[in-house]
Amino acid sequence: MRSLAAVQTFSWPDAVAVTALALAAAAIVGFAIAGFVQLRTAKIKAARQDDLHQLVHRYEHLAEKTLDTQQRAAADLSEMRSRSASIEQILRTVE
Repeated sequence: MRSLAAVQTFSWPDAVAVTALALAAAAIVGFAIAGFVQLRTAKIKAARQDDLHQLVHRYEHLAEKTLDTQQRAAADLSEMRSRSASIEQILRTVE
């Protein structure tokens, strides 16, 4: 069994020093966690920006391809109209 004399007690200055060290350690850990969260948030925002830039690039490429396809279709339609007019003219002359 332990006697009361064997239990070491802290004096007030020692207790204040230990409490101050514990609070300082807690503050350092808190700042480290806050820094980590801020860094992680910045990385996520950067990844979203990169994804957005890729999406815009894909949209621009798709818009260019669509415009080219529309221009080709318009040219083909114009050619079909001129051929159709030529065929109609030939049929009129045959009658």
